[in-house]
Amino acid sequence: SVGILRKRVGPREPEPCAGTSMRAAVARLLAVALLCGTVCAQYSSDQCSWRGSGLTHETHARDVEQVYLRCAQGTLEWLYPTGALIVNLRPNTLTPAAQHLTVCIKPMKDSRGANIYLEKLGELKLLVREQEPSRVYCFGIEEGSLFIEATPQSDISRKITAFQYELLSQRSSADLRSMAAPCQPCSDSEVLLAVCTSDFAARGTIRGVEHEKDQDASLIAVSLSRLYQQKSRVFASAGGRARRWAGHVRTLLECGVKPGEGEFLFTGSIRFGEAWLGCAPRYKDFLRLYSEARQLGTNPCQVD
Repeated sequence: SVGILRKRVGPREPEPCAGTSMRAAVARLLAVALLCGTVCAQYSSDQCSWRGSGLTHETHARDVEQVYLRCAQGTLEWLYPTGALIVNLRPNTLTPAAQHLTVCIKPMKDSRGANIYLEKLGELKLLVREQEPSRVYCFGIEEGSLFIEATPQSDISRKITAFQYELLSQRSSADLRSMAAPCQPCSDSEVLLAVCTSDFAARGTIRGVEHEKDQDASLIAVSLSRLYQQKSRVFASAGGRARRWAGHVRTLLECGVKPGEGEFLFTGSIRFGEAWLGCAPRYKDFLRLYSEARQLGTNPCQVD
């Protein structure tokens, strides 16, 4: 069933856990969540999004709530965070492919008050530290659930932990590689596959690059002479007699992107309504690769 099951600690105050390992602390929290169960109605939830308040935890600071979301995309907003949330993200249909989905989350710009971990079998792996830049973080759905733990605060009145999420199919090795190693050049086979399977593929030039240090990202302004495909309208018509498109593509700040002369083939993923760069070879290099692949019959798709 869709919704949230409130797991409440009993009236006895928990014993201090100084000196114990993180794994032991998590195990205790998970045990509490499984052993105790009173339902709390102070939340707003549907299949895609959840909104709740940590004020219901004030007298039981180690409470854990289970949140179940079954949707391709949505949001989570946790006001006045105290205690912890376990967020179970699942697709709304159960198929063999669902076991290999990629989950991406993007914290809201002013998200504060909690650290976000991946939790599997009591083991925690830090994913997003509180107050880190609002960038996109991706992981395989088989890596576990999200464990959101409130950080100690003297004043929780202005803290809100919030993020968007998307469940993505693992469409191609190039797309997965762009998530894991976005700054490394694509191999020839990855370039050929990217033009067939990416959320967008276009031919164009770079008009400028703006580095957004607070977002840990670089914003690349592009002018496109040919738009092969786009999953959603991230590139808009620039008008004029000659048909052209304009827009922006993002990549991580650490990639150190600089303006370049000449034409490129831009491919990549669309995440949270923004285009993220995947493979981007020079257009003349792509033409050479594609021509050779056609002669050998190894091109994965036909490109006009």
